[in-house]
Amino acid sequence: MEPILVYGFPAGSSMGLVAALEWLGKPYRLCRVDMLGEMREPSYARINARHETPVLITDTGAPLSETMTIAAWLEARDDERRISFAPRSAEADRMHQIMAYVNTGFTSAFGPLWAAMEMEELAPQTKEALRAFGRDAVIERHDRLEAMVGDGPFLVGERPSLADGVLVGVARWLDFHEVASTERWPKLAEIRRRIEAEPAVAYALALESGEDAGGSGACLGHVPLHEVIERYGK
Repeated sequence: MEPILVYGFPAGSSMGLVAALEWLGKPYRLCRVDMLGEMREPSYARINARHETPVLITDTGAPLSETMTIAAWLEARDDERRISFAPRSAEADRMHQIMAYVNTGFTSAFGPLWAAMEMEELAPQTKEALRAFGRDAVIERHDRLEAMVGDGPFLVGERPSLADGVLVGVARWLDFHEVASTERWPKLAEIRRRIEAEPAVAYALALESGEDAGGSGACLGHVPLHEVIERYGK
């Protein structure tokens, strides 16, 4: 069977993995999930007890959660090195380093901003304190990533890789939460423009918005969430 990526909307970090699957070019299927509704249902725990996206149903029918785990699964099957680099190469090490940073400190910095937005019962002063803390954390993490990236067109080398996919799903949260202008970090801003101009990313964004879109042809269609849970849930 083809792997199935369970990706979330709105503004899910998993959007970047959809783009990575397009860059990879091997057959796959998708399952689109409302993170504010379907993902919170008790039945969703059968494929991810943490009630989060992304989830990958592998070609053996086993559910895999966590972005880095899914990225490693894709990298191991990237025989033509379309989204990764030769094992033990400097480029592979660099890609893993950037992915790890983006998936940990960079992503977690947005946590207070999401909490302030989603937790309606919080007192106004608590929400503002969370927003202030979150804005400072996001700016600091962007400063660090700006210092990490080189002068290439993408995060690692001359073409997009898994690192770019992991970044693009999260980097747009800067704009969503209106933290600061992207131009505050010129190298990151230029890299983001190149990644977001990729047809694979435009395709992933269109799917996330519920639009019909023409991709590379590697995607063989969507599978309803209830079917994924019934067939592959634990």
